[in-house]
Amino acid sequence: MSLDVDQIVDRRRLRSKLTFWRVVGVLAVVIAIGAASYATIGRRFTEGGPHVARVVIGGLIRNDRDRVQLLDRVARSNASAVILSIDSPGGTVTGSEQLFNALRRLAEKKPVVAVVEGMAASGAYIAAMGADHIVARRNAIVGSVGVIFQFPNFTDLLKTVGVTVEDIKSSPLKASPNPYEATPPEARAAINSLVMDSYAWFKGLVGERRQLSDAKLATVTDGRVFTGHQALELQLVDEIGDERTARAWLAREKGVPESMRTRTWRSPAVGDEFGWLTGSVGGFLDSVGLGAVARVMSQFTEGVWERAQLDGLLALWHPRSGS
Repeated sequence: MSLDVDQIVDRRRLRSKLTFWRVVGVLAVVIAIGAASYATIGRRFTEGGPHVARVVIGGLIRNDRDRVQLLDRVARSNASAVILSIDSPGGTVTGSEQLFNALRRLAEKKPVVAVVEGMAASGAYIAAMGADHIVARRNAIVGSVGVIFQFPNFTDLLKTVGVTVEDIKSSPLKASPNPYEATPPEARAAINSLVMDSYAWFKGLVGERRQLSDAKLATVTDGRVFTGHQALELQLVDEIGDERTARAWLAREKGVPESMRTRTWRSPAVGDEFGWLTGSVGGFLDSVGLGAVARVMSQFTEGVWERAQLDGLLALWHPRSGS
């Protein structure tokens, strides 16, 4: 009889535990859905009112449909102007081109001013040129106009370990350069033609957008980087300052009041399988005055999930690679 009572008690305890965790699970789902709904409803309200839209360009620039769609949404919104907050070493040439074209479409509908917070190098400078006006901090990094194609070569290592990689190709330049054999002059020349073609496009874009003389264009397109102060003298940027400087320019040149509120527009992080949840929670935290916490959370998740490889032609600056 005592055994039966113990079993009954154990079953009741088990049921209580299961009920507790079921309730916790349901509450977690409800909170997530509520946060998503709150963020969506809040976004609808905030997109409808006049404001200055802030779009952050950070990290490595790649082809990013979400960001293009975000810029298209900004163009259709009631935003009176757009501030690009840039801190990036660049990325792929095609990704930078995509971003530049999207920004030029946006600039046809809204005044756009770029603010270089820390770095606008290589592909990120392509993005900055998509704006109508460029502001940079005095000691920001600007420039690195150029294109690079990098590939590893393991021939010496393979010789050391006694490994030979053989292949049968339809033509001499198929799958060249090959990391398992010395790069022949013909393959090197073919890759060089790709690099120089993209570089000519980049250089021409700088000359056109910044209205530079031939001598000044030659100086700023040799691959080096400049401080914001140097970039101002070379006409790569228009003013030294920060976001307040950008707001003053919008007020002075475009009639956008400095008192108008600023709202940060965000797109889902690339590669983040839980981007919908991160974005919803971030929007909720921002709406209740915890924007700093939301930004820290966003930066952390982007750092964890950003693992995509950069292949092909790069418009990227990094001191260790010398590009």
